[in-house]
Formats: sequence, structure tokens, C-alpha cells
Amino acid sequence: MPYYSDDLIEEVRSANDIVDVVSDYVRLQKKGNTYLGLCPFHNEKTPSFSVSRNKQIYHCFGCGAGGNVITFLMQYDNDTFQEALETLAQRAGIELPKQEVSARAKQEADKRAQILEINKASAKYFYVQLRREQGKKGMDYFVKRGLTQDILKKFGLGYSNKYSDDLYQYLRKQGYEDNLLKDSGVVAFDEKRGGYDKFWNRVMFPIMDVNNRVIGFGGRVMGDGEPKYLNSPETMVFDKSRSLYGLNLAKSSRKTYILLCEGYMDVIALHQAGFDNAVASLGTAFTPGHANLLKRYTKEVYCTFDSDGAGIKAALRAIPILKEAGITAKIVKMAPYKDPDEFIKAEGAEAYEKRIAQAQNSFMFEIEVLEKDYDLKDPESKTAFHNAVARKILEFEEELERENYIEAVAERYHIGFENLRKLVMHQGTRIGIAREARTLKSGIQEKRKKEDGIKQSQKLMLTWLIEEPSLFEQIESYLGPEDFTDGLYRQAAEMLFSQYRAGKLNPAGIISMFADEEQQREIAGLFHARLKEITTPAEKEKALRETMIRLKENSISYRSRHLEPTDLEGLQKLVADKKNMQKFYRMEWGR
Repeated sequence: MPYYSDDLIEEVRSANDIVDVVSDYVRLQKKGNTYLGLCPFHNEKTPSFSVSRNKQIYHCFGCGAGGNVITFLMQYDNDTFQEALETLAQRAGIELPKQEVSARAKQEADKRAQILEINKASAKYFYVQLRREQGKKGMDYFVKRGLTQDILKKFGLGYSNKYSDDLYQYLRKQGYEDNLLKDSGVVAFDEKRGGYDKFWNRVMFPIMDVNNRVIGFGGRVMGDGEPKYLNSPETMVFDKSRSLYGLNLAKSSRKTYILLCEGYMDVIALHQAGFDNAVASLGTAFTPGHANLLKRYTKEVYCTFDSDGAGIKAALRAIPILKEAGITAKIVKMAPYKDPDEFIKAEGAEAYEKRIAQAQNSFMFEIEVLEKDYDLKDPESKTAFHNAVARKILEFEEELERENYIEAVAERYHIGFENLRKLVMHQGTRIGIAREARTLKSGIQEKRKKEDGIKQSQKLMLTWLIEEPSLFEQIESYLGPEDFTDGLYRQAAEMLFSQYRAGKLNPAGIISMFADEEQQREIAGLFHARLKEITTPAEKEKALRETMIRLKENSISYRSRHLEPTDLEGLQKLVADKKNMQKFYRMEWGR
């Protein structure tokens, strides 16, 4: 990885105001000296995500996410440090110097570039074959499915010949070696046959990343062969769990939501009908990687899956994953038709638009599916259904949201509101409303152990010093970095005191000094403690004095316990600090 100096990193960071950058991703509202919004790293209804223009850092009081503008992009976009720095440098118009990379890194980058070249050459080859005589079978299939020449071109659709080594021979003539072709995923090898095409006698769907680079392929067999649909294997450029078909086009849609489908043809049919915001997962179940990818472009997803049992199961799997990513999910019903492609052929785009407008709330969809497991004409089964619904409602963490869904379910199933509410409360008492903490993006935990008092005091003091630098003059005779006894707190204090003595406090710069994401998050938390509202100078003096006493007494106790018998200098410092504390207790400090 290229090496960039600390000065250059700081130049890029300071050229990108954190409020301006975060505002591109999160809706922020000014409140006092900070900006608040809904945290993009965990699902919440009440804003706990705080961004400080003064400190140039962010911190979520709900899940603990925190850092500076660089770490924000790393967490939000799953970028590497280098990728985040390059994005911010480009945003600020700063040119990063080209650095020498290691031989291994260069080899990896060259290989990725060559595989992308092979994919591009393969896509062109398939595209041409579809339009030649040997591709007539494929063209007839697409025409029969109602696709226009414009849409064929837009998606780069093609055909793989019925001979199983056509593409292999073509790529060999282009100069690509067998070992590289094997890693590309378009060619396979065995001892008897040697090299042969992964795809043959199939209509071909190039899969592109958001930068319009071909990263893989899907192919549908012509005839009765198996498997019906075949995707490229995963390669160093193709990760199925983080790739969505059609997103390269859908990301530019003016619509504020995205339509999530199951198959290639659904996406293509929707785009042809004017719904240019359709995407699909690639022959795999919907994953958190897909959700995080979608989150970059939308906050609302309409699931438009097949109407059969498999489609219903796919929707039930996708809903909690979308919710976990902070995306609102709705369900577009296709019945009596099988899928969006069939629906549009039968009813047209206008009717499909109406189905979108009538899309069902995802929770009510889950309840509707749950209902099918019970016989509501049987009193015992009906009671069991009501209890299952009550447990389901308890999944909502906020009381207001639970109340809203109690009202909606009670109205839908003709249950008295108070009856259902009591049942929810009863179930909550039995199983406990609190649930296990979920593992969130970047390993952030929504529920964390309560900090001990001394750590809270150390954090409070660090935040106070940043908020009011004039306090340094009042405390430095009594308190120093050595009085912050936790390892990370000590490092942060040393850097902060050093910055003060140099004449410039820069908490966001301190975060950049730590390479570990967990440490960056914790440092941001140290500088973002919640300060109690203090209305008078006397209250402020009292609070500051009490905090200092706690820190100093803890520091003296800690050093006493860890003092080496031969450490005379340490002993002398302890004695001096104890005498100093006696003076501190007696004096009317701060006046």
C-alpha cells in the first residue's frame, strides 16, 4: 500500500469539513454546537449520532461508532484507509503523490486488471456471437421474451456458442495464459479436456460493478440442459455477496427507492418498462453485503420477488437484513402473476406502478405470512396466533413503535387494541423485552458494558479540555497525562496536552494517529462525552473540582500499587503529589 506522510494525511483530512462530508450521507440537524442525525451504522428511530464541526469528529451514543472524516468513509463505504483518503483528496482537489508499491501488491493489482480485461474481452465476444448466425437461437429467445434491440445493447447481452472451447481458443489467441484464464472464471480445466469454456450454448448476461466494469457473467441454457442458470465462480474481482445485477444503471435513477428482484430477466424487463431503479442478487440469498451496498444509494427498498413459496421465503430473509442496515423495506405483490416480467407483459407498466403504490409494510407482510400457519377459525389456534404476533411486536425496541404496530395489527385482525396491548405486555414480562445485542457493521456493538466511574471521569475531563481549552491553565499545575491511568486514555491525554503546548488542539488529528478501527472509535468516544448542563460558575467549579479529585486520587492509588521498590524518582513524585493534593483540598481553587 502506498505510504503517505502524516502531514499529507492531515492536509487531506483538514480540507474536508466533517459536517459537509457526513451531510452527503446522513441528514443532520444543528443542535447547539453539534449536529445530530440518525446513525447510519445501526437501526434507530431517535437521533444519537453526533457530529462536531469544532472537533471534526463524530460519535454515536447508541452503538459507539466514532472517528474522523476518514474513518467515517471507511466505516460507511467499507473502504480501505487508502480508498477513503483518495476519495477525500479528490473531493478537496488535492493530488496525492504516486508511491512505489510492493512487488506483491503490484502483482495483485496487475492480475486484477488482467482479469477485468479478460472479462471485458469475453463480454464483447459474447455480444458479437449473439448477432451472428450461430447466435440466432439466443436472439430468438430474447425476441420471444419481448426485449428490444436497445435494451439488449444497454445490458450488453450476448450468446456463448454451442461448441465448448470457442471462447477459450479466442482468448488464447489474444495472448492470455492458461493460469490467468483459470483464475478469471470464464474458463475451466481438466486433465482430459484441457481448457474449455465455463459457458456454452447459453444466452449471456454480463455482470458489472458500480463502475461499469465487467466482473462476472450469468448464463441461461438454451434447451433442457442443467443447470438452467449458471453464474461465474467467485474470483478476485467478483464477490456474489457484494454484487447486485443492474446496480451500475440503477444508481443513476432519479427515483428515491430501489426495486429488488430475484432474476436477470426481471431487472431487464423492469428497465425496459421504464423502471430504471431495479436490481437483483446473483443466484445467491440476499446478504448484509448487498444491504450495505444498497445503503449507499437509497434508504428505501421495494422487494418485488416471485409470488411462489420460494419468493416469499426470499422476502422473509431479506426483510431483517434490510432493517438491520437501516433500510425501510416494502413488499410489492405480483399475484396472480409469477414475477415482475410476467406481470408487466400481462398488465403493463402503469398497472405495475399501482402495485408499487400499494406496496405492503414489511412487518404486516410478515404477519400475513405467519397467519398461514394457523387456523383462525379454531379458538386454540387463533390464541396461539395472537401470542405469536405479540412476540413478533416485541422485536421493536421503542415503545412508540410497538404501540403503532399494536394499533395496526389490532385493526387488521379485529383484535381489541387494549387486549393486544395487554398480551404484548404479558409476553414482554415472560420473555423479557431486552434482547441480546446484535453485532453491527464494523463490529460495533449496540449494547455495551457500562463503564466504570473512573473511566467516565477521565473521558469527561478529556472532552471538557477540548470544549474549553482555557481549562488547561487551571488544571495543569495539578493534573497531567500521567493521571489518566487507562492505556488508551493515557495516550490520548499525552497527545492532547502536547497539542495544547504547541498551541493548536486537533482531536481529529489524534484519531488519525491510530491505525486500529476499534481504537479510533474509542478515541472519538473519549472526546465526545456527554457534559451535564451547568448553569452557574459555582456549579462548574464544583463539577470540575470533583472530577479532578477523582482522577488524582485514582492516579495516586494506581501508582502506589504499581510502584517498583527501587523506583526512588517515582516515590518522590508520589509524595509530592500527595502534598499537592492536601493544598488542593484546602484552597478555594479557581477563584
